[in-house]
Amino acid sequence: MLGKPGPRWTADAAFLGRYWQKRPLLAREALPECAGLVHRNDLLELATRDDMESRLVRRRDDRWHVQHGPFRRRDLDRLPRTGWTLLVQGVDHALASVQPLLRQFSRIPYARLDDLMVSYAPPGGGVGPHFDEYDVFLLQGEGTRRWRISRQRDLALVPDAPLRILRRFRPEREWIVEAGDLLYLPPHCAHEGVATGGGCITYSVGFRAPRAQELGARFLDFLQDRLRLPGAFADPGRKPTRRPGRLGDDLIGYARESLRRIRWDDDDVVCFFGRDLTEPKVHVVFTRPSRPMPERAFAAARTRRGVQLAPATRMLYRGGTFFINGESLAVGAAAARTLSRLADCRALPPHWRVAREASAILYEWYRAGYIRLASDL
Repeated sequence: MLGKPGPRWTADAAFLGRYWQKRPLLAREALPECAGLVHRNDLLELATRDDMESRLVRRRDDRWHVQHGPFRRRDLDRLPRTGWTLLVQGVDHALASVQPLLRQFSRIPYARLDDLMVSYAPPGGGVGPHFDEYDVFLLQGEGTRRWRISRQRDLALVPDAPLRILRRFRPEREWIVEAGDLLYLPPHCAHEGVATGGGCITYSVGFRAPRAQELGARFLDFLQDRLRLPGAFADPGRKPTRRPGRLGDDLIGYARESLRRIRWDDDDVVCFFGRDLTEPKVHVVFTRPSRPMPERAFAAARTRRGVQLAPATRMLYRGGTFFINGESLAVGAAAARTLSRLADCRALPPHWRVAREASAILYEWYRAGYIRLASDL
């Protein structure tokens, strides 16, 4: 355990009522047991993979520079001793060891959880003053970092910069954080973090908030596959026109009445939103078992060992409808009890009683790489 024992932090009703989307909070020694889950070499190795999103941020001559991975390990090892930051997105998809950290936030719906980004920086490393559109928790791992924050309303950005850097940052509060300290920032809270001692590891747990414009655009795409508008425009008895360039009332009226027939209901919204929220990011790849065991053998192993969702799997449900990695299915009551437990806990313990319908579904998900036997993780 890193750090000194302190009062345990939880995303409980008190925190959600007083701070969530309202004001920042620094909780000292909040999660010391999670501070050492990722080390420098872990992060450098992840940054060399082409199935991970990584960035290298440096500042030279008052200008910011960003390189995108994957990187060669020897290039990372040659970086200077100060003044840069390596950021790796979706670390929770690659390392099962970080799941204990994400479980600390399970009182907040998984539908809001984006992913875990982890950064490494030597002294002087940072990404400049900026703000996020979403809620974020920043847990300090190894090393120390100086955080400065501001609730300023001026959020103008430096033009043409490769990062969203605030043009005028006016810090109001400042702290030096150590291993296990947790900083919560609501949306649009300006902040800047600079590594101050040793190799600085910072865990960033982000919680997305769907934007109305993007949601509407994706929903219209979703409706395309469900549209059933029979018929076509017809104009028997048309008379000659003297103004062929004019868009006539008959065509406008037909278009208006056709579009008014587009309908959707709550089931359409739930189906779309569940699939949308669980859709994997483009770089995510699920590893299928190279030699999948037969269904009966899998059922026996599942009963003996239990199963867990693969780290990259997103799973949500509403009633008897379940969403996993952009797919949806409706199940009966007995199967729903099992699958809802899996979604809530991201695991099923050994000897969990599984109905026949749920057993068949779990086997299909095992073959797809969505779930794994517990010891495989």
